[in-house]
Amino acid sequence: MIKKIAIIGMGALGLLYAGQLTEGLGSTDCVAFIMDEDRLKRHQAEQYTINGVKKRFCMVSAREAQPADLCIVAVKYNALGSALDTMRNVIGENTVILSVMNGVHSEEIIKERYPNAKILLTVAQGMDAMRRGNDLKYTQCGALRIGTDCEDNLQALDSVEELFRRAKVPYVREKDILYRLWFKFMLNVGINQTCMVFDVDYGTATTEGTEANRFLLGAMREVIPIAKAHGVTLTEDDVQQCIAIEKTLDPKGYPSMAQDRKAGRKSEVEMFAGDMLRMAEEIGIKVPCNRFFYDRVQEIESRFGTK
Repeated sequence: MIKKIAIIGMGALGLLYAGQLTEGLGSTDCVAFIMDEDRLKRHQAEQYTINGVKKRFCMVSAREAQPADLCIVAVKYNALGSALDTMRNVIGENTVILSVMNGVHSEEIIKERYPNAKILLTVAQGMDAMRRGNDLKYTQCGALRIGTDCEDNLQALDSVEELFRRAKVPYVREKDILYRLWFKFMLNVGINQTCMVFDVDYGTATTEGTEANRFLLGAMREVIPIAKAHGVTLTEDDVQQCIAIEKTLDPKGYPSMAQDRKAGRKSEVEMFAGDMLRMAEEIGIKVPCNRFFYDRVQEIESRFGTK
């Protein structure tokens, strides 16, 4: 049974799942944010709110951390390298790792550092959580899609499913988790980059006939042949399902890359258009919408500082 949970990253998803787990399990002692000493000094006295409700979370320095039953990696792509160092003491012989990061490669990167760890494939889908300062707000909490393509990890998958049932965390156990992983990648390649580049919200991006909407659809459709080359079948029906999901979100809300633009932070473009360009080159095809997004994001971010 999973009793001790470590979370790496205090962004929107880290706070979302810390809130769900502590509330569902009825204890704040079962979940701890693991961070370096500098972050701990900055954050340990801070108070957080989730949808207006005050929350206080356990925080532990990476140096003093002990092995956990479950480690949830909830950082941005640019922070994954340092996160792998931060979580070092958390990873024990039986620790299960869930990455709720975007993209299709974070689990592979984590496995390179921790080759013996029990890493499940995870997709965080359907939420519209936005963090401003120490306040997290959302209208849709979505669900975690969990699964594995490795029989050796079935027991770990069972233990995570039992935890989520006990804590009342919305989840779906996927039979074809690779399909779901690529489906979410297609969704993010479209909506994240569209809202960031065109500086629009969910409602505008999904309005038919706009330039933003044309690029949204174009960028998602470019994922279809890339996924096929990796053994995953996506179709036009999947594109329309992505649009349907996006239309359930707060129309005035916006995804993480658009939040990065507003805050003047470097985004996860390398995990989206960057990976698309690299994978497209490998199979010899063009992805013009993602090329446009990549170049435009570079231009936008060149005006930022060093956040």
